[in-house]
Amino acid sequence: MSSLLVPRVNIATGKFNYFQMQNSLVDLPWHSISQVNWPQSYPYKPLVNFQIAHDDETLYVHFAVEEEFIKAQYIRPNEAVWEDSCVEFFISFDRKQTYYNLEFNVLGTGLIGYGSSIKSQRKRLSSQEIERVKTATSVVSAQGRKTWSTIWAVPVATFQAAKITSFAQLKGHCNLYKCGDELPNAHFVSWNQIDNPTPNFHLPNFFGEINFE
Repeated sequence: MSSLLVPRVNIATGKFNYFQMQNSLVDLPWHSISQVNWPQSYPYKPLVNFQIAHDDETLYVHFAVEEEFIKAQYIRPNEAVWEDSCVEFFISFDRKQTYYNLEFNVLGTGLIGYGSSIKSQRKRLSSQEIERVKTATSVVSAQGRKTWSTIWAVPVATFQAAKITSFAQLKGHCNLYKCGDELPNAHFVSWNQIDNPTPNFHLPNFFGEINFE
């Protein structure tokens, strides 16, 4: 099982933009999203890394992606962003009984759900709640490769159902993903390995550990 330490940082307040936030996170370690769990059916592996940090009240996640194609279709909250070039963060604060799934495409369009792994029992957050998550993205195309990066600033209030008021000293379980169900090279890669016959990210038994400073 993979383990992730989320350092505490001090982020200067001001205008939220990609390059300012990138500079604020520059000294943090990078982690790889590189598990190809279904190599026979979905062998393609984009280059994906992430940084993660918090300042008690906000969780910051910085994804850096290099892939062959970028798809950016969905522009409204709770649409099928997983079909686009999409990065995802799933986290449980109650020993994998329930979890949140945060999914954002390259445009910063988001989907957030909460509940158990039983699909009928999961609920979506409202558009207003999702839009409280700030996102900033940079996209570069060069020599046939597409490189894009996105930074999320997720307020602790996003996790209201988990009844947490600060990220400080929290322990939980999580997994991070890169997908693109409708890209020419569909792919489903993860940070922590998943052992399942078919692609499925909603399997908290395969979450790794996450510990907040």
